[in-house]
This record gives sequence, structure tokens and C-alpha cells, in this order.
Amino acid sequence: MSKLVSAWNLNYKNVYYTKFFVIVIFGLLLWLFFSPAGLPVRAWHLFIVFICTIIGILFQVLPTSALTIVLLSLLCIFKFLDPAPVKNLEYALSGFANGSIWLILCAFFISRAIVKTGLGKRISYIFIKFLGKRTLTLSYGVALSDLVLAPSMPSNTARNGGIIYPILKSLCMCCGSRPEDGTEKKVGRFLLLCQYQCDIVISSMFLTAMAANPLAAKLAQSLDVHITWNTWFIAAAVPGIISLILIPLILYKIYPPEIKKMENAAGFGTQNLIDMGRMKKNEYIVLFVFILLLILWVFGPRLNLQDTSVALLGLALLLATAVLQWEDIINEKAAWDTFVWFAILLMMADNLDRLGFMNWLSSNIHHYIGNLSWLTIFFVLILIYTYIHYIFASQTAHVAAFYTTFLALGISMSVPPLLMALALGFASNLFAGLTHYASSAAPIYMGSKYIKLGDWWRYGLIFNIINMAIWFGIGMVWWKIIGIW
Repeated sequence: MSKLVSAWNLNYKNVYYTKFFVIVIFGLLLWLFFSPAGLPVRAWHLFIVFICTIIGILFQVLPTSALTIVLLSLLCIFKFLDPAPVKNLEYALSGFANGSIWLILCAFFISRAIVKTGLGKRISYIFIKFLGKRTLTLSYGVALSDLVLAPSMPSNTARNGGIIYPILKSLCMCCGSRPEDGTEKKVGRFLLLCQYQCDIVISSMFLTAMAANPLAAKLAQSLDVHITWNTWFIAAAVPGIISLILIPLILYKIYPPEIKKMENAAGFGTQNLIDMGRMKKNEYIVLFVFILLLILWVFGPRLNLQDTSVALLGLALLLATAVLQWEDIINEKAAWDTFVWFAILLMMADNLDRLGFMNWLSSNIHHYIGNLSWLTIFFVLILIYTYIHYIFASQTAHVAAFYTTFLALGISMSVPPLLMALALGFASNLFAGLTHYASSAAPIYMGSKYIKLGDWWRYGLIFNIINMAIWFGIGMVWWKIIGIW
């Protein structure tokens, strides 16, 4: 054991080899010594591959796409999905033809146009200019700019790392708030923590605001629960707006900035807008496409338009008007990386359901807790699903690992299907505020050193409890009114 621990701490390559070896041994042990009663053999073998994939992602055995490609090859070579080679290959590659995957891909490309043209920064500077006279109103201004950008930017990491965070940090430094000289309490720690907590709410409000949201919708579809962009937004609007109003106010009271009035913020926004000059033609085009997409996503069900078709139209317009060049598409590495591993994870989740794993799991758990009321089961499942995120460093890995399982459990125990599907989708964003590693955007803010680790965990838990009370308290009333349950 001591040698294994030592190997784990060796250089870069040896660490990868050791982790990979441990996961392979774990998978072989499951394969050889466990055989759950009543579960089809192919479903069990695929589950072993799936769980090893999730563990590999958590421990970063390889880059996520590389790891999923390795395991995809195993599914193809050993015919885990179907005994017929051609049929097995079709099942293995089915994820790449999935509409939800293409929705995410298109949204990444559209978000690149927002960054490339400078429209995202312009929107943020406008809110800072008009709401930047006080620290509290400034926090609302930054959150509003995030809210405007979120529907067409499916990566909260891209929104924050590429647009919001650089502006916020520059603004804090302009106001004399720097962690290196002990002045982070002036405005920096409040603004950064407030924006991150607001961002996880904003990510909850739109199907296209976070990469794992379309994955959740697609996984729900595999259980015959259909979620459109419009359905998601209407359900999230009321609890989301309430959370966004309360978070800055509460944080302002319990984690106050030293500076209440901002002398430099409005000027900072004004000066940057002057430096950017008048809106360019390409910015107007992106703004038009952005508004068009929102309209079509909202009214798509009435027009018989699919969300992915609308996103493809938006991308086509940006390419046709030369706002985006084909080189921009090729160079969007994050989009293609997400496309590969997302498609493979989704394929495995779909096939687990097809092979009967979810039915087997639901029937076994139903045996133990099936006597409880559906409302009690609903809240218990949501709480468990939320707080096991303390052991996850990826929202998407969490969704891929547990979303379908918890949804199937809820449905099998009489929880209204659409309510369960949406609630799990919202929780998949709300738990991202718990820790400094709970999402890929969290390290950006934590790395600024404005916020102490203890503060991050303490206030992360506080605001998670507040959000859970809003979304699954007031939200339940709203969802009843609009007929979700």
C-alpha cells in the first residue's frame, strides 16, 4: 500500500498510470466478483464501464475526452451494447447524432461571437455605468449583465472567465481593493462572492445557460419526460428572480463591503465604453441574432421548432454574415472537447436505460422506501442529490452519474415526472455554490484570493440553503400554478 501511495505522488505521467491502473483493477473486481440478481449481464457490464468513466473523470486519469474515447473503443471492440457488430457500433456512436449535443455545440459557437465582437463586454460596461454608484447596485448590475448573456452562452466558465471576472477584477483594483495588500474587504470579496452565487442561479434559469442543462433534458427524454427551452425558463423564472433579488441584499448584510459608495465604478464603465467607441456592425448583427434566438426559443413550441434547429439557424446567420469565420469554429477547442465527451457520456446513459439498468435499480430501491408519500420522497431525493455534490468537482460528471437514476427513482415512486426532472435540473446548478471546486467557474473566483476558503464554504452552504428554500418552497407553489405538478 505504501508503494501505491508513493506512486500516486510521483511525476505527472506516473500519476496518470497509477490512477488508470487502480481504476482498471476496480472495474475487473466488479466484473469478476459481483453479479446483481435480476440485472441483465450487458447492463451490468456497461454500468461498470460507465462508473469507471465517472471515477476517471473525477480523478483526472486522462483529459476527459481522451478517457471517454478509450472507453468508447472498449464498448466497440468487446460488443458491450449489442452482440451484432454493426448494431453495436451504431449504438456506440449514437451520442454524436443527438440533438442536445448539437444544441450545446452551437451555443458555444454563438458565445464565441459575443466575445469576439466585444458585445459581451459592452453590455457589462453599460450596467456598470448606470448601476455603479453604490456597491450594492453595482452587484445587481454585474448580475444583470450575466443574466443577459446567459441564454446564448452555455458555459458559465466562459461567461465568467472570458467576460465577467476580468471586468470585475479590473474594477476592484480601480477602487483600490487588492488581496495582496490586505484591502480585499473594501469591495472585492463582496463583489466576487456575490457574482459567483448569482451566477449559479442564472445558470439555473435557462436551458442553454450551463452545459449540463441540455444533458439533463436529454436524459429526461430517455425516460419519456420532455423539457423544452420554454418549459425550463417559465418554471425557473419566478424562483430565479427572487433568488437574484435576495442574494446581494443578504450578502450585503452578512458579508458587507467596507466601501458602500463607489466613486470610481460608474466612471470605470463610462471610460471603457468611450474606449470601445460606437457599436460596430458585427455587434448589431450578434445582438439581432441573440434577440431572434430568444424569441424563437420562447415561441418555438407554438411554431413547431426544435431548440437545436433554432440554435443551428443562429449559427448559420453568424457564418453567412461573416461575423464568425470557419477558422473561429475550428479553433473553438472547448466546444469540440465538450462535444466529444458529452456525446459519449450521453450514449452510455441512454444505453443503460435501454438495457434495463434503470428499471432494475428503481424496482430495488422502491422495495425499501416505496411506502413513503411521493412528496416526502421528492424532498429526500433532492436533498441527497444536492449534498453528495461535496464529493464532485464537476457538475456534468454529477449529472451524468446520478441524474437518470434519481429521476427514475422519483418517477417509480409516483413523483410527477416533469416536476422531478426540472427539480433535479435546477439542483444541478444550485449545488455549484457549495465549494470552491463545485464547478469549473469556481476556481476562477477562488484563485483571485479575494475570498478565504472558510468564507467560501460557510457562505456557500448558507446560500445553498436559502436557494433551496426559495426554489423548493416558493418554487413549488409557482410550479403548481403553472401545472408542473
